[in-house]
Amino acid sequence: MSDRIRHRSSRRRVQLPSSPGRNTKHEPARRQNWAGLSTQEILARYKPGTAPPLKVLDVLIELFNTLHTSLEKTVSHKTRQERAQFLRRFFRDLSLKAGFKMAPDPRNLGQKHIHAMVQVWHDERLAPATIQTYLSFLRGLAMWMGKPGFVRGPAHYGLSLEEYQRHENARRDKSWSAQGIATDEVLAQVFAYDPLVGASLRLMQALGLRRKESVQCRPFEHVMPFTETGLAVDQQQADRYLWVKGKGGRVRWVPLASPVQQAALELAQHVVASRDAHMGAPDRDLKRNLRRFDYVLEKFGITLRERGATGHGLRHERLNDAYEGITGVPSPVRGGGPVSPELDRAARLAVSQLAGHARLRASGAYLGAIRRTSGRRGLPSDPPTGPKPGDEDPAPVEA
Repeated sequence: MSDRIRHRSSRRRVQLPSSPGRNTKHEPARRQNWAGLSTQEILARYKPGTAPPLKVLDVLIELFNTLHTSLEKTVSHKTRQERAQFLRRFFRDLSLKAGFKMAPDPRNLGQKHIHAMVQVWHDERLAPATIQTYLSFLRGLAMWMGKPGFVRGPAHYGLSLEEYQRHENARRDKSWSAQGIATDEVLAQVFAYDPLVGASLRLMQALGLRRKESVQCRPFEHVMPFTETGLAVDQQQADRYLWVKGKGGRVRWVPLASPVQQAALELAQHVVASRDAHMGAPDRDLKRNLRRFDYVLEKFGITLRERGATGHGLRHERLNDAYEGITGVPSPVRGGGPVSPELDRAARLAVSQLAGHARLRASGAYLGAIRRTSGRRGLPSDPPTGPKPGDEDPAPVEA
C-alpha cells in the first residue's frame, strides 16, 4: 500500500433536475418486471393517493439506497441498513409521534412534516450528531426524488446552535486510563473468561484497531514481512506488519515494532484454532461474534453507563500514546501544552495513518483540537482552535 496522494477528478455527483436514477457503473440488480424501465417509469406505477406510502418508500429504497448522497460511489451495507431503518421509522412516527392522521406519500413530503419530526427529536433530547445524521438521511431521500435543497439546515427547523452542532474534535479523553480503569487487570479477567475476546482487546490496545478489525484479524495470515507491504523503503518502521482492512475498504499496514505489539500478536496466534482462523469463534458469523464481544465487555462493566468507556477506548489510548511518543507531551485532550505546528502536524499525520483515516484532521477525534502557539511569546493562544458560533459545521469524523 502506498500513502502517495492520488489526484483525481471530482467524484461529486451532479444532481439532475428530475429523479437522478443511477449511474450505470453503480446500477443495482433490478426486479425482472422493472427491466428496461427508467426510474420515473417505475415510480409512475405507484400513483400518489392510491399506493401505500410505505410501499412507495420501499420502492425508493430499492432503487436508490446503495447510492451515496453526494458522491459517485456506493455506500456501505451498514449505511444502507441504518438509512432504510430510519426512513421507515420516520414515516411511521409521523402518525405515531408527530400527530399526523396518516403518513404522506414520500413524494408529497412537506416542510411541515420535517418541522414536526424535528420537534419530536428535540423533545426526546437526541444528540446533535443523531439529528444531523437524520437530516442527512432525509436529504438523501429528497435527492432520490429530484428535490435537492429541499431539506434545510437544523436552524431552519427551530434548533439552536447548541442543539445541533456536533464537534469534530474530542472534548474528553475516552481512553481507559482516563476513566480510572485498571487496564491490565480487566484484560486479564476478560481473557480468563473468553480468550478470543481478551486477545482481541489486546490487539486493540497494542495496535489501535477498531472492534470489528480486531475480530476479523487473522493473526497468522494477515502478518507480512515489510518487503511485501509495498511501502516505500524510507517508511519502514518494523520487520513485520499487520494487514488491516478498515472502514470503506481502506487497507493499512500497522507496524509490529514494539515488544508490546509483538506480544499482543503472539497471544492472538496462541488462541486461534488454526493458521487461517480469525479472532472470532469459528462457529459464529461476524454479527454474532461482534455481539459476543459486546456481551463480554458489558459483563465486566466496560460500558459508557458504568465506567464511562467502551472497548473503543483502547484504540483512543493507543492513538493518544502515539501522539505523546512523537511530540514528547500529552495530546491536547489530555491537557498537554502546545507544540510547534510542524511537530504537531507530523504527529497528527502519523496518528491518522495508524488509525486508518485518509484525512489529517480526523486525528482531532482522538487527540482534541490543535493548540496554537503565539508567534511572539510561544504561549498557547486563547482559546484553542475549534468551531465558533456561526461557523459552518465541520464534517463529522467517525472514529
